[in-house]
Amino acid sequence: MTDMTDALIDPQHKYHSDDFAEQKQDWPGLQRDMEPVPDCGERTYRGTGRLKGRHALVTGGDSGIGRAAAIAFAREGAKVAINYHSREQPDADDLKAVLLEDGTKLVLLPGDLTDENFCLQLVDDAREKLGGLDLLVINAGYQQARKSIAEITHEQFDRTMKTNIYAMFWMSKRAAEFMPAGSAIINTASVNSFNPVEELLDYATTKGAIEIFTKGLAKQLASKGIRVNAVAPGPVWTPLQISGGQLDGKVEKFGQDTPLGRAGQPAELAGLYVTLAEQTNSFTTGSVFGANGGTGVS
Repeated sequence: MTDMTDALIDPQHKYHSDDFAEQKQDWPGLQRDMEPVPDCGERTYRGTGRLKGRHALVTGGDSGIGRAAAIAFAREGAKVAINYHSREQPDADDLKAVLLEDGTKLVLLPGDLTDENFCLQLVDDAREKLGGLDLLVINAGYQQARKSIAEITHEQFDRTMKTNIYAMFWMSKRAAEFMPAGSAIINTASVNSFNPVEELLDYATTKGAIEIFTKGLAKQLASKGIRVNAVAPGPVWTPLQISGGQLDGKVEKFGQDTPLGRAGQPAELAGLYVTLAEQTNSFTTGSVFGANGGTGVS
């Protein structure tokens, strides 16, 4: 038997575990300008053909967790389209270049998910440009930290609800009309779905809704052979955190209160999305899978 001891890596120290530099960007933020730049698996994810022949749309796919899922899906053989806000074009272009090095074409579909008509057209466009749609990852999210409910404006609350909940509803409803049996919808929930952080009141509310929506929709679509699951990340280093997602002064120690003592990196979640997408896990639906550094939630 081969001794694999040398290949093991302590998860406490696999990625950045020191303090982060306090940094701030205007929303929605660019991954390329973060310090350190999040690791989405650009140089490390190796595919084995687990999603060959599949067609995937990933929202928020330019950076962070969505980018990691898009890279993994593409390297597992799927045709991939990503959605992102127009302000995030530089990150989307960077990802397109990364996948082009693999000989893979990435379909770019920018636009605002708070617009119902755009969400419906997005699903249709992805289906047309990819030659089908059997994987839908609804990952894009809006998060702005506020100390008190008194500081949450109508405009913030409205954008949070529309980005995180309405868009999920609009896109799922459209996709369910034509996705074939064997398809999968994967939502991105959060540790806040179960254990809300006090300064993320509106965001946590949407994430709780995503958990319930996932479980309920899974029951509805089971008769169509479409599985619906969710990944619930804990603190993960993405542009969400430095573009208003954390209160001033909170970035430095971000994620250090987890049992592993550090924030997660997007690359560490990519395998979960692949697992939930592939056909071998055909009995898994209506479930929420945590990736939170050991908090024990979800």
